[in-house]
Amino acid sequence: MRTKRILNLCLLLSSLAGYLEWSGNQHGFLFQLEYELIAKTNHNPGALLHPFVLLPVFGQLLILCSLFQKKPGRVLTLIGLACLGLLMLMILLVGILTLNSKIVASALPFIITGIFVLRYNRKLN
Repeated sequence: MRTKRILNLCLLLSSLAGYLEWSGNQHGFLFQLEYELIAKTNHNPGALLHPFVLLPVFGQLLILCSLFQKKPGRVLTLIGLACLGLLMLMILLVGILTLNSKIVASALPFIITGIFVLRYNRKLN
């Protein structure tokens, strides 16, 4: 039980450490970009409806909810992992294709933690 909570917390924190760079020398971590999007929802609420914004935030909320459960739910964890995994795997792919080691390094902790979560849940069954 405790191990599952620790893994879920690591999954949540490692998802926030994703790093992106784009044209015009702009860059940021996911937690910074999420904050900016949420802060600007009054001006452009449609920006939150993009699948690469909505799914990861939904995944983070599911994992956050599982942290506060008495017995962390397996289904919540796996759905949250899948939602977050889409974005983090895309970040990893972009990092590999552009040969950007910072982007690749920012996605690896989430990928490794995700593998541990999957192995732990498989071991429980």
